[in-house]
Amino acid sequence: MAWDFETDPEFQKELDWVDQFITEKVEPLDFIVANPFDRKDPIREQVIPQLQQEVRARKLWACHLGPELGGPGYGQVQLALLNEIIGRAKCGPVVFGCQAPDSGNSEILAHYGTPEQKQKFLQPLLDGETYSCFSMTEPQGGADPKVFTTSAVRDGDEWVISGEKWFSSHARYASFFIVMAVTDSDAPEYQQQSMFLVPADTPGIEIIRNVGIGGQDPDEGTHAYMRYNDVRVPADYMLGDRGQAFVVAQTRLGGGRIHHSMRAIAHMKRALEMMVERAVSRETQGEVLGSKQLVQAMIADSWMELEAFRLLVLRTAWRIDKYQDYKRVRADISAVKAMMPKVFHDIAA
Repeated sequence: MAWDFETDPEFQKELDWVDQFITEKVEPLDFIVANPFDRKDPIREQVIPQLQQEVRARKLWACHLGPELGGPGYGQVQLALLNEIIGRAKCGPVVFGCQAPDSGNSEILAHYGTPEQKQKFLQPLLDGETYSCFSMTEPQGGADPKVFTTSAVRDGDEWVISGEKWFSSHARYASFFIVMAVTDSDAPEYQQQSMFLVPADTPGIEIIRNVGIGGQDPDEGTHAYMRYNDVRVPADYMLGDRGQAFVVAQTRLGGGRIHHSMRAIAHMKRALEMMVERAVSRETQGEVLGSKQLVQAMIADSWMELEAFRLLVLRTAWRIDKYQDYKRVRADISAVKAMMPKVFHDIAA
């Protein structure tokens, strides 16, 4: 019977290297690099490419990919432990070539892209030369594809895309978009939509505004409110089969929710550290805050929630590695997705 909580010694060496690398070279960049996706920032261009080369030399670039795509082929548990460290720094994912939404977009391009699509869109993404956008969510229905209204209509050798999208991540920096649109409104609900590859310079693409989240100003926001005004793309820019968009989307979501949760855990840990620092340094009414029973209880509750959530995420990652079947683990993945914002709120709010 094998059941323990120890990391393989060889992989632990890699984690130790990443931990030191993030602490000494990447975390300090958060004070001088406004946005790691902004290639027009001269400071960003001076420091990040050098660090990316160090990561490549260590063979830790794009670890979410298999060996056939230049990655090491780590399982979800190893990726989870890695992302827990990388997530400490705003620039971390870009330095390690595993930033969202590019990590998920590269996965679906690898799974469903034609050789021509892989050459034009995937390879530059893997090389860190471009960024991409995943444009699925809509203003009126969130992420529920059953109520999507953005459409793609066949016109000769082209598809004409029309409609609005919401929270299109990193649209302002993307070289291309992966857009989910309705192609067959009379088909069964989950077979009505198709995926399309849309170059960013295609006429008709409009960023209505960049939405800031988490206290960001609109100018800092990277989650765009989009409008596609009769945007024309070649017929062979469909990604996957017609009506297969829901299946394509699910391919990128399962593992992505594990990675993002572990990065969120990194932020939760930092929030807990700040809470403890405040408790032992702030004095009131003749004693430090940490002497107050209620403060002690809040810190204890935060630590327990954090540890319980971390174990749930790692167990889910382990089950994905064991069964190699996202459908079999979908309840666990859903639990991770639902629990993450609650725990984050309880600790940080």
